Amino acid sequence: MLKVLPKQTASMQTRDGVRLDADIYRPDADGEFPVLLMRQPYGRAIASTVVYAHPTWYAAHGYIVVIQDVRGRGTSEGEFQLFTHEITDGEDAVNWAASLPSSNGKVGMYGFSYQGMTQLYAAVNQPDALTTICPAMIGYDLYTDWAYEGGAFCLQTNLAWAFQLATESARLRGDKTAYQALFAASRNLPLTNPELLQQLAPDSFYHGWLAHSQPDAYWEKLSPKQHLQAVDLPMFHIGGWFDTYLRGTLHLYKDMAVRSPKPQHLLVGPWAHLPWGRKVGEIDFGVKAASPVDQMQVRWFDQFLKDENTGLLDESPVCLFEMGSNLWRTFPNLPTPTHKSYFLSTTGLASIREDSGTLSNDPCPISLDVLVHDPWRPVPALGGHAAIPAGVFERSHIDCRSDVLTYTSEPLVENLHLAGDVVVKISCTADQPSYDLCAVLSEVHSDGCVYNLTQGYVHCRDGASKVSTTIQLQPTCARIAKGNALRLSLSAACFPAYAMNSGNGAAISSDNLQDAQIITLTVNCGGNSQVLLPDLSSYRS
Repeated sequence: MLKVLPKQTASMQTRDGVRLDADIYRPDADGEFPVLLMRQPYGRAIASTVVYAHPTWYAAHGYIVVIQDVRGRGTSEGEFQLFTHEITDGEDAVNWAASLPSSNGKVGMYGFSYQGMTQLYAAVNQPDALTTICPAMIGYDLYTDWAYEGGAFCLQTNLAWAFQLATESARLRGDKTAYQALFAASRNLPLTNPELLQQLAPDSFYHGWLAHSQPDAYWEKLSPKQHLQAVDLPMFHIGGWFDTYLRGTLHLYKDMAVRSPKPQHLLVGPWAHLPWGRKVGEIDFGVKAASPVDQMQVRWFDQFLKDENTGLLDESPVCLFEMGSNLWRTFPNLPTPTHKSYFLSTTGLASIREDSGTLSNDPCPISLDVLVHDPWRPVPALGGHAAIPAGVFERSHIDCRSDVLTYTSEPLVENLHLAGDVVVKISCTADQPSYDLCAVLSEVHSDGCVYNLTQGYVHCRDGASKVSTTIQLQPTCARIAKGNALRLSLSAACFPAYAMNSGNGAAISSDNLQDAQIITLTVNCGGNSQVLLPDLSSYRS
């Protein structure tokens, strides 16, 4: 590894004359080097070190590393408007970085979350110097992958992020009163307080996202997906099984893998949005779960920015962490195994007794369960990908609630390996025009402990109609151990991860929460209600 020079600060001008500031880390060596660019809104000194190695580590591997404050953040000039300027500013930043002294003219980008999004936007106009990107944990279609899930507003993550950005904006403009109020609120969000929501600036993205509850032209204009169809770059895609934006990572990977002749590699670990470590929630996935991303990115950049044969292109492009066995598994493509069905059956007491609701391999006679949702005491969110904190938690105390239906299989007679999409189909009716359904798939251990594997959520608008509602759960990769059982838990809320349904739609603040109705759901078990599991034993590459 090379020695690294002291950090330097440099500025560039965008095409409309706005100054953007960046920290630059250089190898202390002669010659020309590729550039790694990260563009982020949280203050460039952080440099996403919550999940990545410090920029000096990358510089020591022979790269000029540029960490830039986006427009209106950190010390950069201009007005920050979420994602609005990132296409042109990103293109300008790539061209500027490529022209830095000692640059070899090739630029790669890395970063997660907003820093992953800036890579996609920078690629839209296809600047010649941008050679490869490593987007991690992104929203490809911002409506379905970031703001909403199953038509339900992702309340907790979006509100927390809105307050994080608003608090930083108050700090940057020196507004001590607003900063203190926003900071206090961000640490203990009273999610139904309308006065608190007024603390957010009128131009906060939060208000616009709430106002556009359907996938309309607003989202088409904002989303990277609408602008990337002509882009063709080698990409290293990074995700986590409990990341709230895994949908976006997989949507982008699938799209690029189908249409691009350039290498597309995918890595999904057992991680939440952050950190990327071995312990996620209450479960320790072992030493192999520690992030390999930094070492893998250096190999990736060596291959495409230094033209070195790292052997990367001879390896399987898909690498998934299998929870339970706690091992990395590789595949030539994203597995699409045949789904194995488990059918719901009940004695009618699945909300009262855990031995009433069952999952079986064969369809059962039609039977009914009734679930009552009381907005005064909604089923709380716990772990998964949509709550804060995310991850795996013991949830038997939630499954004991009378407003949660549980269906449990017999103990498995052999290990069950899952990889891919989990789908739940529920036939039900409601006594209100609208209702929500939350489905959680868990592993029940022989000692009675219950640990969530994956979950999904859907906002329904056809309460009186007897229909089969499909709930797309977060994709997963896991081994269910022999002797343990599977459990499906159904509820009509998962609060505050998702905005609560009032019976007529989302209830965001106390202004409309007071009108929330008790909702009675009738679930029709039997052949129409089932869990579809991606059984890896049936998979052939």
